[in-house]
Amino acid sequence: MRERFLPHPIMTVILALVWVLLVNEFSWGNAIFGLILGLGIAKLTSVYWSDRPKIRNSWAIFEYSMVVLWDIVVSNVQVAYLVLFRRGDSLRSQFVVVPLDLTSPEAIATLAGTITMTPGTVSADLSADGRSLLVHCLETDDPAGTVAGIKSRYEQRLMRIFQ
Repeated sequence: MRERFLPHPIMTVILALVWVLLVNEFSWGNAIFGLILGLGIAKLTSVYWSDRPKIRNSWAIFEYSMVVLWDIVVSNVQVAYLVLFRRGDSLRSQFVVVPLDLTSPEAIATLAGTITMTPGTVSADLSADGRSLLVHCLETDDPAGTVAGIKSRYEQRLMRIFQ
């Protein structure tokens, strides 16, 4: 019964929160309208979400968010330094291939989005079999270290959340 009325509770709450943030003014009317909007969108799109992602560890979501936010701040400073004080021809940018242990499409999409949100790196492609991710790094002198960092900081935490 609950799944029929509220098919995706997390998505409903996130959509309501995004609505309130987009309106840029909190009021109970905006919050209620955001919940109605979230419920409606979740209900209308529920037929396309046959398998709901399984969240194994809710606390790990908070931990992952804090790590990502910290990395975004640090990367912003590093990229600002590169842009302001390094010449373009002295950058050591390259593509690296990150082999994936993740199997959940939601986890892989979260990893790719996280890499792209972190300044200085962009997820460029996912292999056809979904087992590796091509990442462009603005500055790296150690591709193996970059891959190891992505796997230890992000992928391992995502495995605790989704698998």
